[in-house]
Amino acid sequence: MKKKDNFDQEEEEIIYVSRSEMKRDMLELQRLGEAIVKLSPGQFATIPLDDEVLAEAIHTARRIKHREGLRRQMQFIGKLMRKIDTRNISIAFQKLQDGRKEEARKFHELELWRDHLIETGPSATEEVVTKYPKGDRQHIRQLIMQAVKEKNANKPPASARKLFRYLKEISLKI
Repeated sequence: MKKKDNFDQEEEEIIYVSRSEMKRDMLELQRLGEAIVKLSPGQFATIPLDDEVLAEAIHTARRIKHREGLRRQMQFIGKLMRKIDTRNISIAFQKLQDGRKEEARKFHELELWRDHLIETGPSATEEVVTKYPKGDRQHIRQLIMQAVKEKNANKPPASARKLFRYLKEISLKI
């Protein structure tokens, strides 16, 4: 809604924020705090927490075992987060989430490669060497042949697992 002065001097914008919107924002910050509390120590170290009180509250929440105490601590973390600028925290957390998604995507791609190699047989070795030039052609061929043999004999897929691990290893060398 815009108000105009009688003299058309200046427009003034009034921003109305509903109580529901404020509550949604508050709950979103609390969820972000809960997600940060659940991070591993290595992942938590990547989150920039400039506010010492917030950092201490998160460390305390990690130690709390009692359900009601943890719920109250999460509310406190949400309250602290409302008082600070959380853009850097949100950005760092989103980068962590994107990294996890990228790892999952690579994992599924390697699974598809393994399955394709087992279905196609040793003739697909060149495809792998083209995609992953650091791979040992002979070793890949042997793993494929063993995996195909195990599959045809209805044995546990030990060689398929070895093939997957090898594909993962050579994909990291790129």
